[in-house]
Amino acid sequence: MSIKKLAIITTHPIQYNAPFFKLLADRGVIEIKVFYTWGDGVLKNKYDPGFGKVINWDIPLLEGYQYEFVKNISKNPGSHNFKGIDNPGLSLKIKGWNPDALMVYGWNFKSHLKALRYFKGKIPIIFRGDSTLLQKRNGIKSLLRKIFLKWVYSHVSYAMYVGTLNKSYYQKFGLKEKSLFFGPHAIDNKRFGLNIEERRKWRKKLGISENDILLLYAGKIDENKNVAFLARNFTSMKLEGVKLLIAGNGPSEIQLKDEFNGVSNIIFIDFQNQSNMPALYSMADIFILPSLSETWGLAINEAMAAGKAVLVSKNCGAAVDLVTNGINGYTFDPAIDTDLKEKILLMTSDKEKLDEMGNASLNIIKNWSYEVNCDALERIVNSAKVIQ
Repeated sequence: MSIKKLAIITTHPIQYNAPFFKLLADRGVIEIKVFYTWGDGVLKNKYDPGFGKVINWDIPLLEGYQYEFVKNISKNPGSHNFKGIDNPGLSLKIKGWNPDALMVYGWNFKSHLKALRYFKGKIPIIFRGDSTLLQKRNGIKSLLRKIFLKWVYSHVSYAMYVGTLNKSYYQKFGLKEKSLFFGPHAIDNKRFGLNIEERRKWRKKLGISENDILLLYAGKIDENKNVAFLARNFTSMKLEGVKLLIAGNGPSEIQLKDEFNGVSNIIFIDFQNQSNMPALYSMADIFILPSLSETWGLAINEAMAAGKAVLVSKNCGAAVDLVTNGINGYTFDPAIDTDLKEKILLMTSDKEKLDEMGNASLNIIKNWSYEVNCDALERIVNSAKVIQ
């Protein structure tokens, strides 16, 4: 019996997908080929507007699996807008590879939507996204959007939902239980294990004693990440023996530093590349994500894989699945000062409890892995049926 072939459409190589694609290929249960729709120009222009700088990821993104960069004719190429992904030859290239099934990451690009339409009724289509219903919409625009999204998802045979809220989203827009498979948002859990030596080295370098409790925010610094809200509330608490480390860059960075550079227990460092992230998490005691809105928040997965207690905005899609209040951390309302302060106080008042929470994080995140994703996707591909 021949191995079934899965074509995968996604815009560009990222640090979260590459290890998953490599593992799928290594397992050999199905054969995969990834079609990158941004085009090979993505390898040349790596300016990230969110970080406000050129980003060159320092882990391999194109090793261990088949891939092809498809020519993109957009005048303004990129994943920032619908017309930024325009590949006239995409569907024929995929057809030429003769796959048994197709997986599409995201519909909101010109070529991705065209591919959904082209392959409907020809081969099974698996969809992958992480949208939720956290952002509530009302009125006529909401009704029109609901009609449109039901049409979009009528092209899909199966969807891999990344968590509880994502599953509810798919169900609202017409997908039935039999078409939904759990494919959790995951990271390379093994890469983020606790490193005591690195923890001590980084703490010493940054002037953080082993007795200090360290809160860590790591990511982009923009309005949505809500880092100024975190810094203002943390500063007002005047906690002894507690420090906040803000690691990142972005459009709100200068304003944030102007406001808090003189605060002795807030430390700023630049964006850290992937090879440094395990050490960054290792030196923290609590990871905090104060975002106003996140479809998921994969930094939460990373921090938990590093064995950390987590403090997470309830507006992050991951919160309902990954955070159990009082067990591995807490959630809070990112618009209510007193809620954030209460949770920070709860967590920083008992260092031994933080260690327990970190262990709980490790136990929870074990089930959010690439292996679980591979199992689900292989099962779908090997039993998939075409919808008309």
